Amino acid sequence: MKRYQDLLLLCAVVALIALPLWLVKRPAPSPDGRQTEIFTGADDKAKNLVGVIAPGYKPWAKPLMEPPSSEVGSLLFALQAALGAGFIGYYLGVASTRARMRRECGKETGC
Repeated sequence: MKRYQDLLLLCAVVALIALPLWLVKRPAPSPDGRQTEIFTGADDKAKNLVGVIAPGYKPWAKPLMEPPSSEVGSLLFALQAALGAGFIGYYLGVASTRARMRRECGKETGC
């Protein structure tokens, strides 16, 4: 029974990841005729909106590094998220091990 539950859970996770990507519909072209991107981030939308609101705006800071393509930018963002999740997981693991060792030491005499 446990094996079937694991398999069912795995199928559910795959379905939750794949179905939204498969079922998403491409939006209609924008009024200027350009195809709109499906998975653009909030940064791109904000940059475009600033260009509409204040066409003469000049940024006062420049990026330290400009990725060569959007795929590299996505890779760097995913790497940053993975490193952050790894750090948080490591910290939680160390904290729980430390707490368990304190409990075990408290039960024994002479610690």
